[in-house]
Amino acid sequence: MFGIVRPCRHRLGESLTSQWMAHLCGLCLALRKDHGQFARIVTNYDGLLISVLTEAQAGQGGAGAGRRTAGPCPLRGMRTASVAHGEGARLAAAVSLVLASAKVRDHVADGDGMLARRPVALAARRIATGWDAAGARGGGAVGFDTAVLVDAVDRQGGIEALAGPGTPLLAVTEPTETATAAAFAHTAYLAGRPDNAEPLAEAGRLFGRLAHLLDAVEDKEADAASGAWNPLTATGTPLTEARRLADDAVHGVRLALREAEFADGRLVHRLLVHELGNSVDRAFGTVSCAHGGHPYAPPGTPGAPQGPGAPPPPEPPRGNRRGLLAGCAVWVGLACTCQLCCGTYHDPWSGERKEGSCTNCDCSGCGDCCSCCDCCSNCCGDDGCGCDGCDCGCSC
Repeated sequence: MFGIVRPCRHRLGESLTSQWMAHLCGLCLALRKDHGQFARIVTNYDGLLISVLTEAQAGQGGAGAGRRTAGPCPLRGMRTASVAHGEGARLAAAVSLVLASAKVRDHVADGDGMLARRPVALAARRIATGWDAAGARGGGAVGFDTAVLVDAVDRQGGIEALAGPGTPLLAVTEPTETATAAAFAHTAYLAGRPDNAEPLAEAGRLFGRLAHLLDAVEDKEADAASGAWNPLTATGTPLTEARRLADDAVHGVRLALREAEFADGRLVHRLLVHELGNSVDRAFGTVSCAHGGHPYAPPGTPGAPQGPGAPPPPEPPRGNRRGLLAGCAVWVGLACTCQLCCGTYHDPWSGERKEGSCTNCDCSGCGDCCSCCDCCSNCCGDDGCGCDGCDCGCSC
């Protein structure tokens, strides 16, 4: 979707990072299986939330969810991995395609970069149309009508055209809210928990509001420089009001999730309670992660870290050594993906984790997780969280 939830692996801890990666790889592979290799470029951080929600409600192996062992991949150091699959991953793929199509059309309308050239814009529109059709097929296969997403995209342009100074900002974010509410709610049906549909729809609605708000905040200066349309500028909404709306949405997501039942809600809680707050802080420039990295995502993935500090793939099985030729082949793959210089990587022969030459992550004394309250984003505070969704093994 929008890539606003970009957690740091040190805050997640090893267990939740492994789960997070399983859903990210699962989304990527579902896109390839159902829609072809090219569709994998829409793999993104927020799309995998659909898969995470489905599995959190059903449990691993439950309705709509499951795990399988994926084959070696260069972006995992040519190691196999356990990845999420099933209807949750397929729904995540369908939603990602439709919303990526919307983003492409938005960039075409704004004339961003190469898209200002007519031949490039025509090609981009053709790709977006294909993604819409593929998303509709994928959604239909799991009982989800993507028409609600397409309708939201179509209405967005008209709403923006009518918006001006004094227009409520929430009137502009409404189509995004409607689209994400529908996607979140459908995970309840896939997981066999229909009673969760209403609270998850509310959580999705507020998540969509946040996605739209934070995208507008992060793009405000660039849009002003290029003359592109921005909801904050168009409606005359000050950043203080945008921050208030964002904080209210984070609080609303937390309350909505308390009304839903999960088989294992730790990762959902980590991402949609604590990491959403971190996303707001990051967008408004009030705080940043001191570790300088995020959970590993393939280079080229929207929102994926590309420079120094890019985090490593999951730990390989210990004692899994390769021969000289096989190790050399993997070394070439690692070099091509910049993993030997950026962040951490696994030795092609021994599988031992090593630091890249350009790594700037100063985690001395940090261990696998931070101190209790830092790891849980100060969840010992007044919000009453009590670390119930964290992976620190601590109690506040």
